[in-house]
Amino acid sequence: MAKKATAKSKHPVIKCDGVYKIFGENTDKLIQASNGVIDVQSFQDAGCIFGVNDASFEVSKGEMLVVMGLSGSGKSTLLRCISRLTDTTSGSIHIDGEDLLAMNDKELIELRRNKMGMVFQSFALLPHKTVLENIAFPLQVKGMSTDDAIKRASAMVELTSLTGRENYYPRQLSGGQQQRVGIARSLAVEPDIWFLDEPFSALDPLIRKEMQDEFLRLQSILKKTILFVTHDFDEALRLADRIAIMKDGIIEQMDTPANIVLNPATEYVAKFTNEVPREKVLKCSDVMDKAETDKKNISGLTVPHDAVIETVAEAVLNEAKAVPVVDDKGKTIGALHRKSIIHVLFGKDSH
Repeated sequence: MAKKATAKSKHPVIKCDGVYKIFGENTDKLIQASNGVIDVQSFQDAGCIFGVNDASFEVSKGEMLVVMGLSGSGKSTLLRCISRLTDTTSGSIHIDGEDLLAMNDKELIELRRNKMGMVFQSFALLPHKTVLENIAFPLQVKGMSTDDAIKRASAMVELTSLTGRENYYPRQLSGGQQQRVGIARSLAVEPDIWFLDEPFSALDPLIRKEMQDEFLRLQSILKKTILFVTHDFDEALRLADRIAIMKDGIIEQMDTPANIVLNPATEYVAKFTNEVPREKVLKCSDVMDKAETDKKNISGLTVPHDAVIETVAEAVLNEAKAVPVVDDKGKTIGALHRKSIIHVLFGKDSH
């Protein structure tokens, strides 16, 4: 499913500047002694561990940023800093222009209740409540009447394809169905920002693929601003508008899936991309020639800009002439040449 680019709002929904999360008994003393200037080596020499190391980035309205890394890379710690489930050691975080780290407990509770939705790897459903009651529960906590909460929960049941299971208890559901309830519950409060920390990692591969499809379907309807954490590079490639790849608390590269596959910034990132079947990731717009092509050498065939190369490769290779790439309105925005397809299919060099 193609994801539409979203126009940037006046200010980013999430903005991080120089965010550090440092673990260690001496951290506070070291921060004071260094006047807030963090020298990584001296902190590490003192036994400190960097969960997040100087993270700076922005997330636009409606964008899905997938934070990807192996166990211990800092991806979940970063999410917990941005949701303020963990206190940040240094740096600044703004949510919709508001200083997250300056908020008092009351303001933070209000922000979480009204703007943030969270889904974690563990489903954390209440075993004595039905599907409908589990989804309605956070709304009742907010003070919504039981009737209104049930009405809203029923709409979420329909949205997440749980119709017919409203009165089931969690023990009567499969893992995938339980995770749908968790997703429905987090969506019930209509969050502007959605945090998901490895939500599908406990599911078997087939159910996981179904949940990814479901997630993309929901996002195409809801257009939430999303921070999604995973250790699975294939999952990141499928879901992301942009991917941030982390190692030892550092964001090694943050870019579109296509640019990460085509131009890995570090050896570490390249290790993830080496085995990626490019034709399943890259779209026509990623490898097309944007320069004017001689009209005599243009094919009568056209391909959509957001079509994955795998789906058009055979047709383009069978054309002697360049194939026009068209946007959503049918306007030609570039051309695909056979040599470009051959590079994607058989060559590691994209140029």
